[in-house]
Amino acid sequence: MKEIIEEAVKILKDGGVILYPTDTVWGIGCDATNEEAVRKVFAIKRRSEAKSLVLLACDLDMVARHVKQIPSIAIDLVEVNDAPMTIIYPGAQGLAPSVTAEDGSVGIRIPMSDFCRELVRRLRRPLVSTSANISGEPAPSSFSEISPELLSAVDWCAPRKLEAGATGRASQIIKLGLRGEVEIIRA
Repeated sequence: MKEIIEEAVKILKDGGVILYPTDTVWGIGCDATNEEAVRKVFAIKRRSEAKSLVLLACDLDMVARHVKQIPSIAIDLVEVNDAPMTIIYPGAQGLAPSVTAEDGSVGIRIPMSDFCRELVRRLRRPLVSTSANISGEPAPSSFSEISPELLSAVDWCAPRKLEAGATGRASQIIKLGLRGEVEIIRA
């Protein structure tokens, strides 16, 4: 696994786009601090740049480097969570402009899969994590569901044997405010 992660990190640091199994579905990713790479992801997915992207962070320390303040409830949610959960934090910072929402917030998930956490830890920056499909089409829960067009558009593809990490289930999405506001977007 170490060699696979090193290969992926090299591509990511060079501004490339990768295809990999997340803890939910197969995803397309890039360095979330590299605006040019983020624009490639939007182009591959044929997705409107008005839509923000979910990011993966390896831990709360990484989250803290990319949001102005972590609402205290976020720490509790992360500690007790036992399923994939994306938290939308206010006040994104140090990220490519295209990954943040119009209100300045950003959705970040600490992945449950060891592969994803280690990949992000080695990259040392958040990783874009958007489903490996053309916008509007179903998200692929298995490698065999990924379109050939998408496979040929990325710079690197994780080995199919890593597929077991993708559960096929979407993450919960919870939006937090700095004054204790909690909005459940998807349970």
